[in-house]
Amino acid sequence: MTDPTAPARCCMPSGGGTATPAPPTPPSPRRTAAADDGTVLLPGGEFLMGTDDAEGFPGDGEGPVRPVRLDPFRIDVHAVTNDRFAEFVADTGHRTDAERIGWSYVFAAFLPAGLRRGAPRPERTPWWCGVRGAVWNRPEGPGSGVEERGDHPVVHVSWNDAAAYASWAGKRLPTEAEWEYAARGGLEQARYPWGDELDPAGEYRCNIWRGTFPARNTALDGHRGTAPVDAFEPNGFGLYNTSGNVWEWCADRWTTDHPAERPLVNPTGPAAGAERVIRGGSHMCHRSYCNRYRVAARTANSPDSSSGHAGFRCAADA
Repeated sequence: MTDPTAPARCCMPSGGGTATPAPPTPPSPRRTAAADDGTVLLPGGEFLMGTDDAEGFPGDGEGPVRPVRLDPFRIDVHAVTNDRFAEFVADTGHRTDAERIGWSYVFAAFLPAGLRRGAPRPERTPWWCGVRGAVWNRPEGPGSGVEERGDHPVVHVSWNDAAAYASWAGKRLPTEAEWEYAARGGLEQARYPWGDELDPAGEYRCNIWRGTFPARNTALDGHRGTAPVDAFEPNGFGLYNTSGNVWEWCADRWTTDHPAERPLVNPTGPAAGAERVIRGGSHMCHRSYCNRYRVAARTANSPDSSSGHAGFRCAADA
């Protein structure tokens, strides 16, 4: 494990922050989906949010464990797919932040040598390459496509893009509290959506890095990159892939200050802040470096940032 106080940025490199152009105004809905389209209704109530797990990252504000009370709400059973995002783009003409900025981060091992060569790389995370032309429908840059990945989660989408899609779909992004409540699947303080053991009885339950990060991925769980959004067994609430596969944007701004003295009711995060919360980990998470596929793990990024392992799911009021 790395330093447990390491900053959140280690999991998802920033796509440029305030140096990028101002984000576009989300498009007005043209063909909204029903609020219950692809969602499950959750009863809400009180649950224990956060963790004091010894495997956690204290600097990420995973704790303290605190009671939270939620109203009933609906949430997508899986992340938004490439096919569904293509419908949104065709209906609205939306251009993602990655398209407007001109580049996004791609894992170096997924690139041909010509694109890897000379691509800018973050100093702390040199396995990422800033690739010109890498966007949601060309996830590995020029020459790639999603024709065979229609049921995989859309990636290279920023928080701004996710919020625009949610508006078009007649939904919204889940709050961080809603996301964690839903991801837990009814289990209290379990490490994963299915319990406390990562691979119970040797069964793989999520799409994460298997092998030695970042040099070798054995793909023993069946997936070297993203997996279909309904891969693996769902949790107790019927949600798929709330651990691993892709990071998922939440509505909240980032904070590590969580009051614990009383139950919080429908918390929505701080009113101001430069970064937005992402949850769930991705297919690139590995215990030797970043075990943020735990259900209480969290990180954040600027709302215009994108990468090849970040997507989202939507929520709606009940």
